[in-house]
Amino acid sequence: MTRPSDLVVARTRAELATARNALEGPVGVVMTMGALHAGHARLIEEARRRAASVLVTIFLNPLQFGPNEDLARYPRTLDDDLRLAREHGADVVFAPGPDVVYPDGDPGVRVAAGPLGAVLEGASRPGHFDGVLTVVNKLFHLTRADLAFFGQKDAQQLLLVRRMVRDLDVPVEVVAVPTVREEDGLAMSSRNRYLTPFDREVALVLQRALRAGEAAAPEGPSAVRRAARDVLVAEPAARVDYLALVDPHDLADVREHHQGEALLAVAARVGSTRLIDNVPLVVGRPVG
Repeated sequence: MTRPSDLVVARTRAELATARNALEGPVGVVMTMGALHAGHARLIEEARRRAASVLVTIFLNPLQFGPNEDLARYPRTLDDDLRLAREHGADVVFAPGPDVVYPDGDPGVRVAAGPLGAVLEGASRPGHFDGVLTVVNKLFHLTRADLAFFGQKDAQQLLLVRRMVRDLDVPVEVVAVPTVREEDGLAMSSRNRYLTPFDREVALVLQRALRAGEAAAPEGPSAVRRAARDVLVAEPAARVDYLALVDPHDLADVREHHQGEALLAVAARVGSTRLIDNVPLVVGRPVG
């Protein structure tokens, strides 16, 4: 899919305001940290399908990186990002620097993710979701979007954004878009480019574990956890951070006799790269 080369790139708040005022509504926003890939393209395409105008943000948010994480080496590919955004339907790209988003430096007031932000990814990356929600909330205000498109690969982030929108009465509709995978099943991620060929083979264990858990879903929660864990244990080069079967609405661990919706989530470090993935399940055999 191609579009004319009329993409507007805004770097400042004033430029964004001018570009946003020229857009026809409803306006859909896709928020990214750059290093765009086919997963982002799918988000932009869905926004193009659902909204009259599409605005993409490219901002590498320092608030959501811990002191020992990969902010310094996170890929920065703005020229390629603008090309992808244009080709897949964006009208405007907002690509500010930190001084534009945080003009007074680190913000003294932030959005707190609360208990939902303290488990799974939040337990491994303290403060991460406070940084995510703070920038998402700011970008909602700056872009004045009507719809916002987020991938299901980041299931906890999606849940927290929806909770923030509801709890803080943010006037935007949050739209979930299914995870996009590469041909071998690996979930699309900007961090996949860190993987060596060996790491790439090892990383496929995440998807194999999720598929094994999914196949065991009719047998109940214990079977799901056991099947997924057995696959992960068989690949010692993947250092598992967590494997969790949780309620998709509150991230509480699924109890043994649970029947119904669940989310099987995994995080592991492969080489120097930390990867996450998940799959929604229906656990347990239906009654009757």
